[in-house]
Amino acid sequence: MTAIELVAASLAAAAGAVVQGSVGFGLSLVAVPLLAIIDPRLVPGPVLCVAIVLTLLLSHRERGSIDLFGVTWGLAGRLPGTALGAAALVVMPQDRLSLAFGVLVLLAVTMTASRLRIRPTPLNLVGAGLLSGIMGTTAAIGGPPIALVLQHSPGAQLRGTLSGFFLVGASVSLLALVLVGRFGRQELLLALALLPGILVGYAISGRTARWLDRGYTRVAVLTVATVAAIVVVLRQLW
Repeated sequence: MTAIELVAASLAAAAGAVVQGSVGFGLSLVAVPLLAIIDPRLVPGPVLCVAIVLTLLLSHRERGSIDLFGVTWGLAGRLPGTALGAAALVVMPQDRLSLAFGVLVLLAVTMTASRLRIRPTPLNLVGAGLLSGIMGTTAAIGGPPIALVLQHSPGAQLRGTLSGFFLVGASVSLLALVLVGRFGRQELLLALALLPGILVGYAISGRTARWLDRGYTRVAVLTVATVAAIVVVLRQLW
């Protein structure tokens, strides 16, 4: 990468880290499209690698608020959802899958905005985790389903629980890339190039998260989920 590309990639990583550090998800939504334009080699391996670092930091920051109940049941759906998403990519066109899930997220946001409360029961968490695994595999945006189920949680609990959930999911995905030869020395060096931006964004998110905790967390979750769904839908329509 040139110096200008490195600065641009660092800014994209920092912006994504601010969003995820503030709301609990959104790194892929903000950073991935920009990084893919700057240098396609940055996606997916290097982004997954720094995402693990970010979720580790967030998990530590919110360690006293992590809901292990939510993490456990969400992962019970996430892991098979990842396998189903991979299988779906083989038998169905990716654009149709991504479009369908983008519409589903918009529908879910509309339902929750109408004050319909989706309780974080084991069944709902497994279902959200399943959708998250499928969407994360087919559309690279897996945060909205699980975030919508947990949206009524206090800000710190939401961020901590989502971080624990994503930490395992991203680690499994990175391991899969290693096993198929898609993550090696070059990808690790590119990840190290993104790391300063991630650390800066994480530091900034400490302040923005406290502001959202004043009663704006749920609005932020619905907003980021809506933008994520629109991005997926428009990406496939165009």
